Amino acid sequence: MRRTILLALLLSSSALGQMPKSLYAWWSKPVVARQLNLTNVQRQQIRATVVQFRPHLIDIRAEVNKAEIDLEAQFDHDPVDQTKANQAIERLIAARADLTRTLSQMSLKLRSVLTEQQWRDLQRLRPGKDEEQPAAEPAR
Repeated sequence: MRRTILLALLLSSSALGQMPKSLYAWWSKPVVARQLNLTNVQRQQIRATVVQFRPHLIDIRAEVNKAEIDLEAQFDHDPVDQTKANQAIERLIAARADLTRTLSQMSLKLRSVLTEQQWRDLQRLRPGKDEEQPAAEPAR
């Protein structure tokens, strides 16, 4: 039972750790894109960036899923082989790190397309933003 709880905690955190807070699929939401007043050139650059990163992201997400399945399988063994379980943990950590790195690189590339004001507007429009503590106003 304890193993099941630990495994559930590990796997549930995977979705949270896969995406930087600054990145969500805003480019696929016409309402957000409209509110940002993107130019046609910006729309083309954003589309090209997403298309460029999509195949790699699909592969990495598959690796994360496979690593999660492998880890779950190791936890289901009785007795648990500590060496194999630790190897599965390391594979999962590496896959999640690769996913986070790639998503962050894509976020950086998308950020470079936006103006400073568009970036600020995007942060304001981010889902769940209302649930966070408001940041202190910068000194003027």
